[in-house]
This record gives sequence, structure tokens and C-alpha cells, in this order.
Amino acid sequence: MSFEIKLPLFEGPFDLLLFFIERDELNIHDIPISKITNDFLDYLHRLEEMNVDVASEFILVAATLMRIKSKMLLPRPTFDEEGNEIDPREEFIKHLLEYKRYKSVVGQLVEMESCELPKEKRGNIIKEIKSLAAASNVEAELQHIDLYKLLKVFEKVINRYEIEKTKPKHKVIPYSYTISGQKDFILNTLSNFEKKSFVDIITLEPTKIGVIFNFLAILELLQLQLITLHLGEGFNNFWVEKLAGDKEMINK
Repeated sequence: MSFEIKLPLFEGPFDLLLFFIERDELNIHDIPISKITNDFLDYLHRLEEMNVDVASEFILVAATLMRIKSKMLLPRPTFDEEGNEIDPREEFIKHLLEYKRYKSVVGQLVEMESCELPKEKRGNIIKEIKSLAAASNVEAELQHIDLYKLLKVFEKVINRYEIEKTKPKHKVIPYSYTISGQKDFILNTLSNFEKKSFVDIITLEPTKIGVIFNFLAILELLQLQLITLHLGEGFNNFWVEKLAGDKEMINK
């Protein structure tokens, strides 16, 4: 059996490039592309010698470095819209700086995670179900019940029943009275008499609601000029007399 040794790899190709830049104290905005390319390829060759699988992202960055190196060795300058020469390393350095920016905050995020994780207990469904079952264990509750507790519960139930029994109840009763109906009723009553007192009309419908509807009907008939009123004898008493009028006016 062959014995293989695997060393810890860098997290990514940009991580390896930053290691080279920091090791050699290079200016990241003006990196020597030839030296960086050679160091990067040398690292990949060592991984292959140790039978370590090389990730495709490392191979992609290696190809990108070699492409930039070939452009700088055989310069064919390209210019932007303003006529300035474009550095072949510019776009690559921009991605490298973005990676460095994100990498700089990873340590802070890890520290925040380690501080926040102990503060909130992670859910455990099985444990929660067991705790709920233990809390609602009827047999365990019955073990602590005595006669005094049963009597107290019975007393509370009786008191609650008495309170519910004496609560006021609101009952809605529909009445068959309508203003138009009472107008017809009063006119029909007056058709048999020359005039009739208000007290006599009240006695025909002696209920409180009936008196109210009859009074409102008299007011509307008076406004329609279908009846007239005469003051009679006695306190709050008057005579109602029917006048000649159109039947259409009655139903208004």
C-alpha cells in the first residue's frame, strides 16, 4: 500500500496569491506578474507531485496569470475610450482587491458568530415534545389534588355560574308598526268620525311603541295637509280631523 501525505490547501487561488504578496511584501496595485505567475505554477506542480487533486479554480487563475504575462511580454497595447493605455493586470488586480476586502471581514464575522451562538438555544423538537408531555401529565397533577383543592374549584365554578345567570340579557323584539301603515290606520279611523281626540287614538294602540308610531304618523299627515288639529279640553289633548286629499299623498 502506498502512503500518501496531504497538506492543508489554501481556501482558494486568491488566498494563495495574497499569501505570496504578503510574504514578499509586494505592492498589490503593481504586482510583478512574472514572479507571481512562477510562484503560483510552482505551487500547483508541487500539489500534482503529492497526488493532490487541483481544483479547477486554481487552474483557471493559473491560465489567467499566464495570459496576462504573455500580454506584458509581447505588448499589444489596448486603449480605452479616452485614449489611455489599459494595463492587462488592471481587471485581475480589481478582483484580487475585492477578495482581500471580503477576506478581511471574515474574521470579524466568525467572532460575531461565536459570540451570538451561545445566546440563543437551538431548537430540539423531540426535547420540546417531551417537555410539553411532562407539563401536561394528568396523572402527575392528580397526585397533588386533595379535598380542599376540589372544594375551592367547585366554589369558583358555582360563583361563575351565579354571575353568568344574573347577567343582563338583551332581547330584540321586532314590531309590526310602520309609519305608512299607521297613517292608513289613522285615516281609516277618522273616516267613520268627523273628528277624534288624540287620547282616543292612543287607546286603540296602548303600547309605548304604538303611541310613538301613531304620533309620528299624525305629524306626517299634518305635513301632507291630510288632517288638521283642534285644541281640545284637557292637558296635552287635541282633536284630529280628516281633510279631503289625494290617496297618492297618503303613501308619500
